[in-house]
Amino acid sequence: MGKGGGCVPSKKRMPVVVSEDPPNATIEAPDGEEPASSQDAPSASLAVVKKLKIFIVFYSMYGHVEGLAKRMKRGIDGIDGVEGVLYRVPETLSPEILEHMKAPLKDEEIPEISAAELVDADGILFGFPTRYGSMAAQMKAFFDSTGKLWQEQKLAGKPAGFFVSTGTQGGGQETTAWTAITQLVHHGMLFVPIGYTFGAGMFKLDSIRGGSPYGAGVFAGDGTREPSESELALAEHQGKYMAAVVKRLSVA
Repeated sequence: MGKGGGCVPSKKRMPVVVSEDPPNATIEAPDGEEPASSQDAPSASLAVVKKLKIFIVFYSMYGHVEGLAKRMKRGIDGIDGVEGVLYRVPETLSPEILEHMKAPLKDEEIPEISAAELVDADGILFGFPTRYGSMAAQMKAFFDSTGKLWQEQKLAGKPAGFFVSTGTQGGGQETTAWTAITQLVHHGMLFVPIGYTFGAGMFKLDSIRGGSPYGAGVFAGDGTREPSESELALAEHQGKYMAAVVKRLSVA
């Protein structure tokens, strides 16, 4: 199980500082001069600032959502002081059913996440395919496992966003994210859509492109279509945008 770090953004948040000098340490002075405290010496300690963590928590049956998630991490990692961490939610289907559905094996380098670990994130991006205009059962099962966090309001105030995959252009690119907002509302989380911040890329009509103001998206077709470069670019933009928002909230 992967480990993350972070906490709910707070006005009292302070950078973590590690010092190599013990408290009130004495620095030797030349003969005839008074010894000085380490606190008086410039650059006497080494400061290490902890990176903000954005968890990219997704379910992907055929790899389309996973492709967006990995490109999204690139966008997050491109913002100084912020790091993207990939996690899969647990599978609910048996290996036999997945084999019958010709689903590829999961990437074992991406660990599964438990509900309790969500508390360690400074922000979360949830990705999932659609099932009749709403999230896949695997992601819904994961949200259903967050009851203790809801009871204690451990996720309240934490920024979150969505990215999706649908089979067709009218298959739920917007409704899949829209119907998922209820999960965030009950937790008191802050929904962060991308709006039209992608600029001209949101208005191009020269190619098929998933995604909406709610978040990045991909059209999977019959399962053989791979994410296009424009869909991946939107995912990378969403990662950068989310990282900038989380970074701004951390110092608010």
